Amino acid sequence: MTTNFIYTPDDRMVSLIADNYSLIQVMSRFGIKVGFGDKTVEEVCRENDVDCTTFLAVVNFVSHSIPLSDIDTEVISIPSILQYLRQSHIYFLEYSLPEIRRKLIEGIRFRTTDISFLILKFFDEYMHEVRTHMEYEEKHVFEYVRHLLDGRMNPDFKISTYSDHHEEVASKLKELKTLIIRYCPEGADANLLNTALYEIYRCEEELQNHCQVEDLLFVPAIEHLEKQLDTPGEGLAG
Repeated sequence: MTTNFIYTPDDRMVSLIADNYSLIQVMSRFGIKVGFGDKTVEEVCRENDVDCTTFLAVVNFVSHSIPLSDIDTEVISIPSILQYLRQSHIYFLEYSLPEIRRKLIEGIRFRTTDISFLILKFFDEYMHEVRTHMEYEEKHVFEYVRHLLDGRMNPDFKISTYSDHHEEVASKLKELKTLIIRYCPEGADANLLNTALYEIYRCEEELQNHCQVEDLLFVPAIEHLEKQLDTPGEGLAG
């Protein structure tokens, strides 16, 4: 594992939040709630059954851009990273994107006869694409991984054949931002629309981080697990 981590197991968890409040979302996706007093990162992770190394890999990437490619993915906890990804899906699909949609409707003062209709239509198409992508991961990719963790291989599926479309999904948000900035509907509430636009920018950044965690931590860790199961006599690491 990289030795360039800024945050370490001995740091106080409250210090991480004080440094970067966006880490509240990271903690919640690992199933960690606030209210941990002055406990260290290692203590909080242990109490919440979260692998500390995996947690630190994600928070150092999100907060300090420590390259995920520098992480030894063989020491990544697959159950912990799986929980993080599944909770991220819930956050995007059940909270973040629906909240952006609500703010967009209020901000553009939705009408079916002008650019506001096109903006909402574009967003709904984007949200459908994200939902389809994440539901595929839940039903097929994550289910495949759960079988691997039980020691069951699927000869018809490999994580390397899982073809995602992260770049296409991310590009849709960029187009939506451009549409709003260039063609703000007449009569729109500027404050509300700017708030929605800010949330779109933030969601785009969070989705980019999410995709990188999947591509650079999750997938290589699964490839290592596949290799263990596929190698006679090697078995799963303890």
